[in-house]
Amino acid sequence: MGGSNDTPSVDPAPGGAALTATDAVDSSPGLRRSVGFWGLMCVSLGSIIGSGWLLSALSAAQSAGPAAIVSWVLAAAMLIVLALVFAELGGAYPVAGGSGRFPYYSHGAFGGFVATFASWLPSVAIAPIEILGAITYLNSVSWVNHHFDMLNASTGLLNRTGLLVATLLMILFTAMNLAGVKFMSESNGLVVIWKTLVPLVAIVVIGYLSFHPGNLTAGGSFMPAGIHGVFAALPLGVVFALQGFEQAVQLAGEARNPQRDVSRAIITAMIIGALLYIALQAAFIFAVDPNDVRGGWAHPLGVGGAHSSYGAWYTLAIAVGAGWLAVVLIIDAVASPTGTGIVYIGTTARLSYALGVLPELPTRLATTDKRGVPVWSIVVSAVIGWLCFGPFPSWSKLVAVVTGATAIMYAFAPIALGALRRRDGDRPRSYRMPLPDVLLPIAFISANLLLYWGSYGVEWKLDIALVVGAALFLVGAAVKKTFSVDMFRHGYWIVPWLIGATVIGYFGNYGGLHPIFNGFVFGEWTDVVVVAAFSLIVYYWALAVAAPSDQVAAAVAKDADHRSGQHHDADVATPA
Repeated sequence: MGGSNDTPSVDPAPGGAALTATDAVDSSPGLRRSVGFWGLMCVSLGSIIGSGWLLSALSAAQSAGPAAIVSWVLAAAMLIVLALVFAELGGAYPVAGGSGRFPYYSHGAFGGFVATFASWLPSVAIAPIEILGAITYLNSVSWVNHHFDMLNASTGLLNRTGLLVATLLMILFTAMNLAGVKFMSESNGLVVIWKTLVPLVAIVVIGYLSFHPGNLTAGGSFMPAGIHGVFAALPLGVVFALQGFEQAVQLAGEARNPQRDVSRAIITAMIIGALLYIALQAAFIFAVDPNDVRGGWAHPLGVGGAHSSYGAWYTLAIAVGAGWLAVVLIIDAVASPTGTGIVYIGTTARLSYALGVLPELPTRLATTDKRGVPVWSIVVSAVIGWLCFGPFPSWSKLVAVVTGATAIMYAFAPIALGALRRRDGDRPRSYRMPLPDVLLPIAFISANLLLYWGSYGVEWKLDIALVVGAALFLVGAAVKKTFSVDMFRHGYWIVPWLIGATVIGYFGNYGGLHPIFNGFVFGEWTDVVVVAAFSLIVYYWALAVAAPSDQVAAAVAKDADHRSGQHHDADVATPA
């Protein structure tokens, strides 16, 4: 592995030959290894517990009724399988921006770029989402709405006051990340403790003061909208709330002991987050006024309430007479999204760093200052995140797009791990996921189902975004003279995969323009069977065309050489 400080910007694929790092990257001191298990776990858990807990229970109940509990259990099961995939990858290949680098190892330059870009797209929008969620929640408070209104009543967009507040918060998030990853992860740990305790208190207090078991069948049945209502709830905030466990992987390149800590951090955070969200949804279902859901779950908090549009838990706290809890929830409406936004500015910067590692893109993104902080990547992530405030009409609509993009990111992980187990199977792994021959295909199917349930309207928009990104990649390859047909040799399957997924969405039951599946032999489950069958074909195809073992070894070695030149802090964020 050596001790050189080469940047991992060399593509060992035949089509990526003669790729050299710039002087700026070569002189960069590299990312600093200073984060321990506690810091990594808090980064993942802090990403999971954000604005989602404040807003998702309401949107899920409106879609699925009491069966929203099933939506959370289903989402948790699917994402836990994906978390196991990331746990093994993160421990075996500890590199900054790992969700993009893993497919680079397994499927070469083009596959690595698409995966990194697909990871970067949702990540760059998370901080704006969290800020928008906090502002939306605060704006539902009567006093704030009348004296410090931050939203345009007709469009739902930020007004001047809201944009000013959002800008100040983005500056704060950026400053905390510029202070260094250790400061960010340790300060985030304090916020995570608060963010975990407040939902637990809300569950206990509201559950004690308002508990109506009859709500489980209100609106006609436990599952008033059928199984499709359960599935439709997933992209409306359920998956968004539970995602984020992979953020420890993005910081693996700055972990003190990544082989030991990354997998433990991911699995621990995912289990805590899943149990918390399932309990929150159950508490919400049982707490609402039975009179408001007797005729259905369209308005579980009533119609015309001063706070019922946004502040679900705030409304419930007021309704049950827990005014003090309502005040705590308003404070948390700032604290929870703030903590998550801080984390995502940092982890998005690591994905920008991974993009800069690719020779086709600006290498300055992969440079650090003398403290090991990727300043350029952090600033670029913050500026692009700030630009996102303009076109977002609502928290829920943005969440649906981000969930779809995240599903694409997740889909690359099981394919990368399946290929790397075949091509690089002798590499030491601190954690090995159980039953990989079964769970890896299931993980890929799960990611494709999440993309499908997000609606056809989201899918085609994401396709356009990825086409734009691919065009930038090709322009960069032409300018840097790295273009070769060979760079697509191991990643060409991505194009028919995304086209096929979009075609299925076009004929599907979730926003499809010509839904046709319900009349087939499997009834209302036909679309699920079709997505699963298509996913299996793509999965085994992608494994068959993965990069050969020597190319994988060369790519991994390059990153390992780069990491060997990084700084290690004497003290770790928290000992194991």
